[in-house]
Amino acid sequence: MASHKRQISKANGKEIDVDVLVIGAGPTGLGAAKRLHQIDGPSWMIVDGNDVPGGLASTDVTPEGFLYDVGGHVIFSHYKYFDDVINEALPNESDWYQHQRISYVRYKGVWVPYPFQNNISMLPKEDQVVAMEGMIDASMEARVANTKPKNFDEWILRTQGEGLADQFMRPYNFKVWAVPTTKMQCEWLGERVAAPNVKLVTKNVILNKAAGNWGPNATFRFPAHGGTGNIWINVAKNLPKDKTRFGSHGQVQLVDGENKRLLLGDGTTINYNKLISTMQVDSLAELMRDEELTKLTKDLFYSTTHVIGVGIRGSRPERIGDKCWLYFPEDNCPFYRATIFSNYSPHNQPEASTKLATIQLADGSKPTDTDAHTGPYWSIMLEVSESSMKPVDQENMLRDCIAGLVNTEMLKPSDEIVSTYHRRFDHGYPTPTLERDGVLKQLLPQLYDQGILSRGRFGSWKYEVGNQDHSFMLGVEAADHVVNGAAELTLNYPDFVNTRVNGERRLVDGAQFFKSMRGIRDEGMPLRPKVEA
Repeated sequence: MASHKRQISKANGKEIDVDVLVIGAGPTGLGAAKRLHQIDGPSWMIVDGNDVPGGLASTDVTPEGFLYDVGGHVIFSHYKYFDDVINEALPNESDWYQHQRISYVRYKGVWVPYPFQNNISMLPKEDQVVAMEGMIDASMEARVANTKPKNFDEWILRTQGEGLADQFMRPYNFKVWAVPTTKMQCEWLGERVAAPNVKLVTKNVILNKAAGNWGPNATFRFPAHGGTGNIWINVAKNLPKDKTRFGSHGQVQLVDGENKRLLLGDGTTINYNKLISTMQVDSLAELMRDEELTKLTKDLFYSTTHVIGVGIRGSRPERIGDKCWLYFPEDNCPFYRATIFSNYSPHNQPEASTKLATIQLADGSKPTDTDAHTGPYWSIMLEVSESSMKPVDQENMLRDCIAGLVNTEMLKPSDEIVSTYHRRFDHGYPTPTLERDGVLKQLLPQLYDQGILSRGRFGSWKYEVGNQDHSFMLGVEAADHVVNGAAELTLNYPDFVNTRVNGERRLVDGAQFFKSMRGIRDEGMPLRPKVEA
């Protein structure tokens, strides 16, 4: 393998020996650690450079007391084990709020129920005609098609037609992914995108009816306190403290894959037998100083996510109501999705008695009254994508997003804004490009041959298994694979796990078999011998 690898000197400081080392305390890393702790077999440790666990499922709090997740996270699950673990983390009924998804697409000044393609009965009449003509043409052409769609754009045209493609699917997906649909594959879709039923859509158009809820997240729950990040903080609390290193002393500086050694920020060297890495795989390759792996990762594409939060004084307006999240395909706003974050929990914003000054009005003007006043308050969280194919005006993004909220009638020009938030997450979405699978088929096995299982949203780079439940189980299944060679279904068979209730593992009963395997490993996983000082 062509590479320049730096071996880690033993003189750097303290040395630690473990059988299994986990990098990253997001859902995937915590899943691996939780499972390793439950199995109670090989020695293990989890490290992360952040003081607070959670990774891309963390929650920030503004100085004024508004909470914002790293994007639009909600809890719905395909796995009983995931349910068990988060129920252990937040065990009380009062720890959660249950919600029914109420979601719309903003189109030509109208709120169209989600999914858009099932609800064209809500469109203006001329747009209904364009959409229906395209769907009929697509349905007829699909009957005679003898090849699979070559990309996401072809899939859209074959299942929905040119009308819906131009009205919603193409512009919206470009705003989300920051790449054209022609550059994306369609194998990732699964349950992610609804293919419309032409007969049902026609019936609803004639009867002027809206379609019902669709998809795996039609109902969901959300933590009462602390946002999504509170789940993972409490999952981490249930791990042994002596096996966790969170903070600067857990920051990975260098990975010597050949010699199975890793250098941390405080000079500590960790010798491991197997490494479960949940960091971005492109970052991992760089830390390994491996030119061949680094070159491979250059063909993996991702988009950057900007999360913008706006805190508003006043009672939640009737026009907002109990909406959950909303989609914006048009160019009158930079964001592709808005979440009414205050609707998820009353604790996602300050108490009404809290006194806050108005920063600005929604139209951008300065307030005449700069004194602090009480609430109540509500909040909106926005997401904007960025890539080399979709540059953004980062300096003016907050201003443009607030203007977009006025343009889309989410805010009135006179609304009082009392808090703003803007954070850029470099790795936001792992893009399922046409090249992705070819890269992963080379990259992940090469890492595996060095005893490294790269897993997680950006560890294994599969968006189709990138939700919180999937990410968590990627870590759980990696741990099971390391200890006893169990199949990693989530990684290798996304469609299978996404179309069933996965109840094979349980937090209590599921441990019994694996405990009986204690000390039994395949030939590739002996206990690491102690290194003499």
